[in-house]
Amino acid sequence: MERRKVIGIGAALAVLPAWWGLRQVADGAEEDWHTDTAPLERAFPLLGPLTDGQWVSSRDNDRDLPSPELVISGFAKLAPGKRTELTAAHAFVSEGPADDFSSWFEKPLRGQGPQAPQWIRSHELDRDDNGHTTHLWFDRRSDVVRFWALDPYG
Repeated sequence: MERRKVIGIGAALAVLPAWWGLRQVADGAEEDWHTDTAPLERAFPLLGPLTDGQWVSSRDNDRDLPSPELVISGFAKLAPGKRTELTAAHAFVSEGPADDFSSWFEKPLRGQGPQAPQWIRSHELDRDDNGHTTHLWFDRRSDVVRFWALDPYG
């Protein structure tokens, strides 16, 4: 009797990962990023109401010890006309991000975002003071903003 229990438990444990994976595919498993815009609107009030967001956080559970510092990174979609308003009020230069999401927590964002973006950046809109760092890049064609922010709510 004991031997049958052990074999039954072993078989169940062998099948469980495959069953879980198939169920995730069938249920349309969630993406590895956040889509809520409210935290982004709090972090970047100058961007105004956002129509869409795709972002990750250094405190997301992808490893055993998440970062003690909060970093958010991703993309947000501006409301129509907002990019035009910002570019009229601030100086912009053609400048894109230096990397393609190189941090461990940013890996779900690799390959995402607008295709062939034409990034521009305003150093006036970036923030770098008292441990709070924000970098914003705006795509001229899609009104998408790529962002990276350290301690955005501090």
